[in-house]
Amino acid sequence: MNLQPTNIDSLFVVDTKPFGDHRGQFARYFCDHELEGILQGRTIRQINHSMTASPGAIRGMHFQNPPYAEMKLVRCLRGRVWDVAIDLRAGSETFLRWHAEELSAENRLMIAIPEGFAHGFQVLEPESELLYLHTAVYHTPSEGGVRFDDPALAIHWPLPVTDVSLRDTQHPLIMPNFTGITINPLDRQTFDR
Repeated sequence: MNLQPTNIDSLFVVDTKPFGDHRGQFARYFCDHELEGILQGRTIRQINHSMTASPGAIRGMHFQNPPYAEMKLVRCLRGRVWDVAIDLRAGSETFLRWHAEELSAENRLMIAIPEGFAHGFQVLEPESELLYLHTAVYHTPSEGGVRFDDPALAIHWPLPVTDVSLRDTQHPLIMPNFTGITINPLDRQTFDR
């Protein structure tokens, strides 16, 4: 596993190289030892899977507020997606900047998204499947989101948008008085015990 920094602090792409022989291939998709540099004591609490049928469909942009803020490790198991993470961390030098990465079954990349980021993706191939590893359990009262088409973010989606859930179209726009999500490392450590 090779950790590649992005242009946003604490946001990483993990490159996984498979081993192959005449039988096929083998790849390690998670190893807490190899990922300790970014996990920093966090524990995987929940694993989710999604399948999105139609190219152009968008899921997102989702996050959880403290103390249920979560790091996500996201990997594409089938198909291809345009995966986007937005820095919503209060006081961050890259506040409201976004980074996108094409994730596919073929390239085997994983994106490691820390607490305080919104996450979403657009499907580029039919029936694309994602696997998500979360460091916090889903907690409905802590969920939040921002609009995928918020002019303040100006996300460049590669395909025309064909489908978005009603819930995702109702996330609020970012207002000028929004100062971000405050992530306290002590809260995370307390919650993880």
